[in-house]
Amino acid sequence: MSLRHAMLGLLARGPASGYDLLKLFEISLSNVWPATQSQLYSELGRLADTGLVKVVAEGPRGRKEYAITDEGLAELRHWITEVEPNRSRRSDMLLRVFFLNTVEPEQARQYLRDRAAAAVTQHEGLTKIREFIADEQDALSVYGRIAVEWGLRFSAMQQEWAEWAAEEIDRLSPPPSD
Repeated sequence: MSLRHAMLGLLARGPASGYDLLKLFEISLSNVWPATQSQLYSELGRLADTGLVKVVAEGPRGRKEYAITDEGLAELRHWITEVEPNRSRRSDMLLRVFFLNTVEPEQARQYLRDRAAAAVTQHEGLTKIREFIADEQDALSVYGRIAVEWGLRFSAMQQEWAEWAAEEIDRLSPPPSD
């Protein structure tokens, strides 16, 4: 997924400033595509330069409000319906798992416990987002709930897998007794 298309998607719901887009990212897209302020503002400039968005209002302290153009909406729709999603299977986390045999068994177990804990933290954060948008019925909230649900199910699976994997290491090399 590209930052370009994420921004076009947010602007398709209506004009917004860079600040507004940053806040929308934080409450809606951060679980699928995080963006920093500098990335967002740089991409807004590129989108404007290519005619996919335009400045529709300017305010105090250089605040600009952007709107998607017809060309930008066409690009977004093309990307959604005609561009195959990137199905890259690279995972530095799983690559590390593959080589856990090079560390002590307790270090391997700890690595997996850390992965389980990270999944719990992610799940908790997504639960808060789900609660925040639970009663909203606008399109962004409805589709956002669908994306959040994927994240909730994925993080639950990651936790379950990491706990299972730690048990597999226990079977190979039981933890030391106290």
